[in-house]
Amino acid sequence: MIHSLFLINTAGDLFLEKHWKSVISRSVCDYFFEAREKAVEPDNVPPVIPTPHHYLITIYREKIFFVSVIQTEVPPLFVIEFLHRVAETFQDYFGECSETTIKDNVVIVYELLEEMLDNGFPLATESNILKELIRPPTILRSMVNTITGSSNVGETLPTGQLSSIPWRRAGVKYTNNEAYFDVVEEIDAILDKSGTTVFAEIQGVIDACVKLSGMPDLTLSFMNPRLLDDVSFHPCVRYKRWESERVISFIPPDGNFQLMSYHISAQNLVAIPIYVKQNISFFETGSSGRLDITVGPKQTMGKTVECLVVTIHMPKVVLSANLNATQGTYNYDPVTKILLWDIGKLNPQKLPNLKGSLSLQSGAPKPEENPSLNIDLKIQQLAISGLKVNRLDMYGEKYKPFKGVKYVTKAGKFQVRT
Repeated sequence: MIHSLFLINTAGDLFLEKHWKSVISRSVCDYFFEAREKAVEPDNVPPVIPTPHHYLITIYREKIFFVSVIQTEVPPLFVIEFLHRVAETFQDYFGECSETTIKDNVVIVYELLEEMLDNGFPLATESNILKELIRPPTILRSMVNTITGSSNVGETLPTGQLSSIPWRRAGVKYTNNEAYFDVVEEIDAILDKSGTTVFAEIQGVIDACVKLSGMPDLTLSFMNPRLLDDVSFHPCVRYKRWESERVISFIPPDGNFQLMSYHISAQNLVAIPIYVKQNISFFETGSSGRLDITVGPKQTMGKTVECLVVTIHMPKVVLSANLNATQGTYNYDPVTKILLWDIGKLNPQKLPNLKGSLSLQSGAPKPEENPSLNIDLKIQQLAISGLKVNRLDMYGEKYKPFKGVKYVTKAGKFQVRT
């Protein structure tokens, strides 16, 4: 399936390559570099790039392009999902998935890639199985390995690989039995000048951290499961039970994993948490313009909007900005032409306002269109879709676990047109 994998940074440097079958020349990446030049933003690089003899399937994570080389036709989402698993495994092992950490742990990276694919096909992709095969790096273990010449590779095959539940290792024991679930929703929206919603959808995930002894069998139910029309589950979930009863029934992996992801695209179900009143104008005569932006809460169910940031990509003719912010701080970079207004926590009693004048290049024509506003925000203890966990039940073990659910709403690609 996957012949080779290349890791490329945003500067275009190829800093790691791995081949599972025959060695494929680095020159195949030239097709990727062509596509990268055409795309203005790294996120806009096409996920599938056809070449005369191969297909390149790519993802962009943490300022790194993961470029895989395929020689025969395979479902692209299969490869994309695997590449995301690779990035998440690096994150789990090293604390972050960055160029520096990958270079610092290059031996373990190659060991992981060797175990995750067998002759180009996915083999072990579960974190707790991989940790039995290849122990995560620690300072003490690195020192011992350097002195003794030993490696991080385990001596025995993980117990989970031999069972009917390959995602969970056998004989797990904890003194404190805990199960935590994080419901994280990202809202993507486009609002027009009048504040009307042009487009809105929610991408949600439920991340789990389950540290339970033995072989627990869990069921998770929701107050309003009919909200979820487009779902994707971890392999541990019994899909037939979900289809018939709208209940998630599963034997969980040990530790951290993503239980499910979902997508809500019905616009009537997507609440917009804030409103933006804005007026950006450039004058025909004189090299100046005006800017006036106010942000306020809309549908937040009484929760506080935090980490609120407004980013504006100004036209090239804007030289400087002389503004006054009633809350937070603003910064205009004349090189990148980006105006950043960091509001912080939104105060509903005194709405934040940014107002002032813009200086334009003299003699330059007036900008043809106004810039759009990109909004970033976070709301704790709220799932903007209204999704709520009803209860978590456990079967197969006699102890009572400690359970907790946390909700977070974030802005994904949230844009206001002016």
